[in-house]
Amino acid sequence: MRMRSIWIVALMLLGVVASGCISSSGGTQTSSTTVQLTGDFTKDAVSIGKVLEQKGINEVKFSAWGSGDPNSVMRVYGIVEAARRINRIWEKNGIKVKITITDTNYVASFQDAYKEYLSKQPLGQAGDFFVNSYAFLPTLADEGYILDITDYAKAYKSVIDDFYPSLIEASKYNGKLYGLPQDTEARPLYIRKDVAAKIGFNLNSLDEKVKNGEFTWTDVYYWAKKAKENGVKWGLIHRKGSAHPDLIQFIFAFGGKLYDENTGKLILDVPAVYKWLYVEWKFARDGLLPEDIMSWDWAKQIHPTVVEGRTLFDIGGTWYWTEWQTKQYYHGRGLKPEEVKEWFYYTLFPAGEKGDKPVTLSQPFVWMINSKAGQQNPKYDELKDIYHELAFLMVIKASDPDINAIHSVISAHLPVRKAAAELIKDEKWLNDLKNLNLDLDQTVKDNIRDIVQATVNPINAQFLADVSYMLEYTHLAPAHPKYPALADIFKEAVDKVLRNEMTPKDAVNYIIQKVKADPGLAKNVEIVGEIPKNWKFPQQ
Repeated sequence: MRMRSIWIVALMLLGVVASGCISSSGGTQTSSTTVQLTGDFTKDAVSIGKVLEQKGINEVKFSAWGSGDPNSVMRVYGIVEAARRINRIWEKNGIKVKITITDTNYVASFQDAYKEYLSKQPLGQAGDFFVNSYAFLPTLADEGYILDITDYAKAYKSVIDDFYPSLIEASKYNGKLYGLPQDTEARPLYIRKDVAAKIGFNLNSLDEKVKNGEFTWTDVYYWAKKAKENGVKWGLIHRKGSAHPDLIQFIFAFGGKLYDENTGKLILDVPAVYKWLYVEWKFARDGLLPEDIMSWDWAKQIHPTVVEGRTLFDIGGTWYWTEWQTKQYYHGRGLKPEEVKEWFYYTLFPAGEKGDKPVTLSQPFVWMINSKAGQQNPKYDELKDIYHELAFLMVIKASDPDINAIHSVISAHLPVRKAAAELIKDEKWLNDLKNLNLDLDQTVKDNIRDIVQATVNPINAQFLADVSYMLEYTHLAPAHPKYPALADIFKEAVDKVLRNEMTPKDAVNYIIQKVKADPGLAKNVEIVGEIPKNWKFPQQ
């Protein structure tokens, strides 16, 4: 009986060895369909490649979906370059596997891209990589549509630590990491220098006055009106469409809040929202802001109005700086870097009124991985973990400092890694980028060549350095699953007050009614404060 037991144990051990759980030398091994990430990128890539090769896989197909302004195409081509760099590692190590990016779907509207991802992911038709606003991350995580990369990231702590901490926090939900920052930005108030000079508006040290809260939205109104009186078409132009994220700066500028960290609920700050809507209403009623601005066309109306000098003020983003150079908004051509520098002053979004503080707003974009990443490849059910680990390594590689720095310079977004921030200060590197004398995938070079020629300039690098201080004043919209729905209601209210279909008071009550009528919002939004009595704008 004892000998029989020994033989049974021996047979069991042989079975374990055969399965790959215990090596014949007595050491522990990983399963044959996964690898233990070590943080050594080359070693990890080679280990994954060997598993794929052993399983008969010679090609891995992925797709990358992204969205945004025309200059931000590295949001998809960063993935293309990451694939090339891993392919090169495999080639050098004799691994006969290749990553192919089959689809680089890049669209203008990040809201439309998000809606398409929501509809296509359950059908297995969404991109393997998805770059979009961190604001959508909670919903995608709740739905199980994106990969939790918390455990993978532990092995790459040195990379994670090079990102700015606030941006890593923006990539988390419920304490779990669901993506890596791809870019961030600030939203300055742009001022036409030539228009300001025409009306006697002294811009010297204005940025310091804004920082100190001395120059408020009452002053913006005063000078906007002065411009109108002196023949300028508009006093103010701002972004269209969704009230998220740009226009919610008004809430913060009037000292309001949008989220309670203690309760985890969204906040409808009634006094701040009322003041925001009143300012919009007042500017529109006095002819300083187009009442139909929320439906204006970007390329035909908004940007040409700004770059042709038909407004004094513009609420925009840092990315405008290079977009104005690469798109034909100015009488059929792009601006020269020297023209942008000569014509535009930039400062923080001013305080709402005396006693408030200036602000800006950042909306980090995040690399997210589809929870079904790699599903179009052979043996997906068996190799799912390997495909997911490979996808994670691709996001790590797409976050290389030089890839992030290229994106930053050509799109005028702020770098998300400290190493990338240092790189854009390097004149030699900038010159190599200008000449595309960099080791990049030919497809990437071909797709950024025109943008590079139009944007890589010391003037643009200096602009990025100049606006980096704005991140010290930045706010983030709440990373809450119900926030996009609340933002859509804000958008409707803004449009109604601009068109004079509602008074600011009626619009606030409209928002409250819409929130209460939606069970999901009613449960997640706390309504705080009351409409202030006898509040007037502009302030005396």
